[in-house]
Amino acid sequence: MAIVRILGIDPGLRTTGFGVIESEGAKLRYVASGTIKTESVGAASLPLRLKIIFDGVREVTARYQPDCASVEIVFVNVNPQSTLLLGQARGAALTALVSNDLTVAEYTALQMKKAVVGHGQARKEQVQEMVRRLLALPGLPGKDAADALGLAICHAHAGASLTALARSAGLAPKSHAQYRRGRTY
Repeated sequence: MAIVRILGIDPGLRTTGFGVIESEGAKLRYVASGTIKTESVGAASLPLRLKIIFDGVREVTARYQPDCASVEIVFVNVNPQSTLLLGQARGAALTALVSNDLTVAEYTALQMKKAVVGHGQARKEQVQEMVRRLLALPGLPGKDAADALGLAICHAHAGASLTALARSAGLAPKSHAQYRRGRTY
């Protein structure tokens, strides 16, 4: 069975989490995790913050050489301005990934939490603890890094199943989003 290196990205305008794991069938191995922080340029400079995210994701990609990536899908929050800003941070991360010719899978926070904890309403602390257990880490990863590692774990489990299903059924991957109650799936 081939070893697949997966990069998970939890986009955020202030802090973007990243996590790298290797998957060999059902076995998972921790490689690295951390955060890309944009506080150094201040909140007033959106273009510079987006550049830091873009450059940071490209640097992580160059350093750890993942085979594929998974990114969290952003939903509409109570504050539309916050949603727009988060979407721009996500766009910078996605652009960095595809500029390195990586295939990118997208998962909702609900999907990630179900894959890692077992239910979609899990708290951040529960995600941190389950990521620590699943990857046999000596301590808890930071919240943003834990979410990114969770996205990589989600892809390791779901991605292999979806790929096998698509091959057996002759299905093509979806190239569009579906909308239900204002949310993208």
